[in-house]
Parts: sequence; structure tokens; C-alpha cells
Amino acid sequence: MKSTNSKRTAMAILAVLLVFAASGAGMAGSLAGSEGDKRFPPYLPRNPKDPCTKAYKAYVAAGGHSAYATTPYARIMSSYIVCGGHLNAPSQKTAEELAMKSCQSTRGHYKVTTGGSCEIAASK
Repeated sequence: MKSTNSKRTAMAILAVLLVFAASGAGMAGSLAGSEGDKRFPPYLPRNPKDPCTKAYKAYVAAGGHSAYATTPYARIMSSYIVCGGHLNAPSQKTAEELAMKSCQSTRGHYKVTTGGSCEIAASK
């Protein structure tokens, strides 16, 4: 008799622990669909095929720590923008560092000297 009661008790405790573990995992959730911490609103061209528009949409859709960096847009001074991003990094800080490197390398590739330097527009 005692072994049956102890097995039932152990099973009940295990079931309760599983319920709490499952609800905790669901609450942690994914970062997908979140814009994260916006430092400034990034300028996105209206063309959905534009690389910066695609990069920002991929950043928002990413489920892990990600960042989006861009040059600031001033209508009077800038005739273009340069951007870069990194998706699903191990941490937010790593994502920001890699997004900055991506933006700076793009800026260097096109040998752009005006329009400002790269800045993190959003990260999560």
C-alpha cells in the first residue's frame, strides 16, 4: 500500500513541476515581431525591394537578439542611407557590435564620406 501511495505522490509532484516548467518556457517567448529598443526611427525607403527595407524587416522578424544599424537620414543633406544588421546573436551587445561592423563595412565598400556615421537604430 505504501509504495502505491508514494508513487502517486511522486507522480503528482512531477506533474505539477512539469506544468510550472512549461508555463515558464512559454512566458520567456520569442523576440520575433518586436521592434526592440528604438534609439531613433530609421528611415526606410518605400521600395520593398530596397536592401535597407529588407534588412529592417528581417530584424523585426528575427526571434533572437538582433540589431539594425544605419546612417541617419537628413532630407536636406542625405541623398542615400547605408545600413547593416545582425540577426540572432548570442546577446544584444554582440548583435549591436556586429550590426555596426556590417554598416561600417558597407559604408567603406561604397566609399561614402557624407551622410553621417553608422549608428544603432534599434536592437533587441
